[in-house]
Amino acid sequence: MRLTPRARSFVAGLLVANSAPHLATAVTGHRHLTPLAGRGSGPAVNLLWGAANLAGGLALLRSAARAERPGDTWDSRLVAFESGCVTFAAWMALTERFFPMNHGES
Repeated sequence: MRLTPRARSFVAGLLVANSAPHLATAVTGHRHLTPLAGRGSGPAVNLLWGAANLAGGLALLRSAARAERPGDTWDSRLVAFESGCVTFAAWMALTERFFPMNHGES
């Protein structure tokens, strides 16, 4: 089953948003949970995971945009992409608040 352009844009937003904390972790030298090496994943693993999420998200976004003519303005696919970003950010904020996995108590 092939995803619609809006669905691909939404998933792209999820992936791009997921890349940010992993790339930030890599840059700052901290540890952060990844599916590749678990809870204690170091900077190198986070760089790899963040880059994979970013590349996958951008590839999906590009595939969703192929239906447009060059120079066209965004349509509902931009809203779908942004919705994916916001959904991921809200989910992470809530889960980290109530079930901390990546930070200690402060």
